[in-house]
Amino acid sequence: MKIIKYFFQFLFIIILFSLFKILGLNMSSSLGGKLFEKIGPLFRSKKLIHSNLKKAFPNIESDDLDKTTKKMWNNYGRVFAEYMFIKHFREDATNKNIKIEGQEILEDIKRKNKSVVFISGHLSNFELMAMHIEKSGIKLSAIYRPLNNFFLNKIMERIRKKYICKYQIKKGIGGMKKLIHLKKLDYSSALMIDQRVSQGIESDFFGQKALTTTIPAQLVKKFNIPVVPIFIERINNTNFKIIIKNPIIFDKEETTQNITDRLNLVLEKMIVYKPEQWIWSHNRWK
Repeated sequence: MKIIKYFFQFLFIIILFSLFKILGLNMSSSLGGKLFEKIGPLFRSKKLIHSNLKKAFPNIESDDLDKTTKKMWNNYGRVFAEYMFIKHFREDATNKNIKIEGQEILEDIKRKNKSVVFISGHLSNFELMAMHIEKSGIKLSAIYRPLNNFFLNKIMERIRKKYICKYQIKKGIGGMKKLIHLKKLDYSSALMIDQRVSQGIESDFFGQKALTTTIPAQLVKKFNIPVVPIFIERINNTNFKIIIKNPIIFDKEETTQNITDRLNLVLEKMIVYKPEQWIWSHNRWK
């Protein structure tokens, strides 16, 4: 039964992707946003989203809950539509749609050929992070979680490997081994640290415990390397700003818990700045 469900989801998305190609970037992004405003609430509980928002913003007003939720779905839909135009973002030498702040940090990493861990969250169009880092000439591997829909996952993996980052590392033990192998060859790593992971540890996130990945902390302790936070903001429609923050240097004696807690604080600040551009529909504090 699940296979049939996944297959029809796949067909529906292929039809949409074909339509997006015809419409072009701007119209597709707008259509994707409006579409998700309508259908998003059918698949994810409004009660869960509001509950999550209240955990982060206890004093948030009812109207702001609804406005933030609507804007979140709009951004989510835009990201979905923009997958068909990752090639455009990748091959645009002028960065017409993307403004970069802190490019000199990436240039320094490239020049010194030093390995780092890049972190961010599912903010704005989060796929632009690994794309821009690799586009800048840095040897990179990107850690990702495969989609449950294996029909669709094949397409997304092909897009990611071709236009976002060549070395895609699946989360899990096997992926960690490959990640460490590449790290020994001076490859940097990029990952989102905002998803709930069962093999993670409990870390403070907006004042409550949430299972959080320890991959950055493990790499820091094993290879004594810095962490570089990256914030991506949707300025308007299909225009973005990528902000590369200064590297965070951890003492090699710091515990995995302390490193993870500190990185969650960095993530919180990103989310607070643009809460409507983060995905609140996941049960992060389950």
